[in-house]
Amino acid sequence: MSDYHDKRSSEIIKQILYITIASVTKDGKPWNTPVYSAFDEELNFYWFSDKNSQHSNNVRDTKNVFLVIYDSTVPEGTGEGVYIQAEVLELNEETEVLGALNVLDTRVGKAKERDFASYSGDAVLRGYKAIPKRAWMNDDDKDAQGNYIRDIRVELPLDKLKGFIK
Repeated sequence: MSDYHDKRSSEIIKQILYITIASVTKDGKPWNTPVYSAFDEELNFYWFSDKNSQHSNNVRDTKNVFLVIYDSTVPEGTGEGVYIQAEVLELNEETEVLGALNVLDTRVGKAKERDFASYSGDAVLRGYKAIPKRAWMNDDDKDAQGNYIRDIRVELPLDKLKGFIK
């Protein structure tokens, strides 16, 4: 990871409020869902979704996802993103749910319903936590003259990335 990738990947994670969650159904069909999320100092990502949505069912079944945080606010041909392979846990303990709500509240300063019953039992919403396993940032490969050859991914060491997002 270069100094550029260090700085830019942490900027993207801090600036972009939505992640897309790529998951797979039990029968192997791909599914992709954008969600508002927030992250903690360990680079765990949190969101709340309908427990019966397709992506919630998928992560409950397989736990493996691929997250993309993509900066599409820049001009055509210059977009950059952070890609994260992660394991997802559905949050079932009151301390986990309230902690996730605090992380989300810190990100945008909007108070959410703080009653654990709103996220457990028969309630519609559930909290989720994605724990990163590996991360990358996109870049491009150029020839000796500086001409574009292809898109590549540069692996981001998680420990180093965590240090930059604090």
